[in-house]
Amino acid sequence: MVQAYILIQTEVGRASSVAQSIAALEGVAMAEDVTGPYDVIARVEADTVDALGRLVIAKIQDVEGITRTLTCTVVHV
Repeated sequence: MVQAYILIQTEVGRASSVAQSIAALEGVAMAEDVTGPYDVIARVEADTVDALGRLVIAKIQDVEGITRTLTCTVVHV
């Protein structure tokens, strides 16, 4: 299982609707509005790195109102 945090910037005033849309996607464990340089942070899970990439590119980045994402993969050292 691959887990990651997706840091998301949105259009002004869209953070709440983006978080709600992302939270409904399969593979998304949680999505919350936050303050700071990012507007939404999502925790996601996928079976493989390739599946994680497909989730981010094909589903999350397709949500209307998103301007930029940054994927931070969880590592266990």
